[in-house]
Amino acid sequence: MRADDLIGAWRLVSFEELDDDTGATSEGPLGAGPCGRLIYTRDGHVSVNMMRGADPGPVPYMGYAGTWRLDGSRVVHRIEVTPRPDWVGTEQSRKATLEDGRLTLWAETHIEGVRHRRVLVWRRDRT
Repeated sequence: MRADDLIGAWRLVSFEELDDDTGATSEGPLGAGPCGRLIYTRDGHVSVNMMRGADPGPVPYMGYAGTWRLDGSRVVHRIEVTPRPDWVGTEQSRKATLEDGRLTLWAETHIEGVRHRRVLVWRRDRT
């Protein structure tokens, strides 16, 4: 994968939690059918915005903006703006694969001391 392969806008297809012990996936923090946009610019900027889809109830939001770079098979996001103060100024590294027009990012985060492994699948936005 080359950096040019990522340039452009992507729509979120799925956001799931991964169980390392069983390999099973379950619904992620945004519920079934989440909505999201991921934008990579040629000059190295990234913007990620995600929210709960059509599910009733509260509308959680996740997102950040900053810069990005490709490091082998990993995409590294340097976060400048986010509602999560503990992420400002950090780098978030995601294993990345691109296959059949779908970008899959594997993210590992620690929230309140608990490790979360998440799988996000994006498709190129042609609109």
